[in-house]
Amino acid sequence: MILLVSEAALVQSSLGTILIKMLLNALALFVAASFIKGVKISDFGRAVLAALALALLNATLGVIMHWLTLPLRIMTLGLFTFIINAVLIWLAAYFVKGFDVRGFLPALWLAVLTAIFNTLLYGVFL
Repeated sequence: MILLVSEAALVQSSLGTILIKMLLNALALFVAASFIKGVKISDFGRAVLAALALALLNATLGVIMHWLTLPLRIMTLGLFTFIINAVLIWLAAYFVKGFDVRGFLPALWLAVLTAIFNTLLYGVFL
């Protein structure tokens, strides 16, 4: 019985952590978009939808892209990951209304700023 209670607590804490990370990613996207010309997020609700879309794209297409571009990521010491993230951001903007990215360069800058903001936010809140 004690094992079942601890497993339930583990699942609950994991779901809570996932929810917190999703909200922190949305906050990072929302704040980063305000600094970049060419990226518009209409409100925080759209930022949450964009973060969800990015999470889904990262879990599916992102895994394939990371695996296929492994030699490039090794040669660039991981910097090619920003290119992959920019492509995924561009795709997410296509699927989420109210999240507009006008070009690849703004998507690349959004990927870089989001990574920086996520690092700071995760350090503070997690």
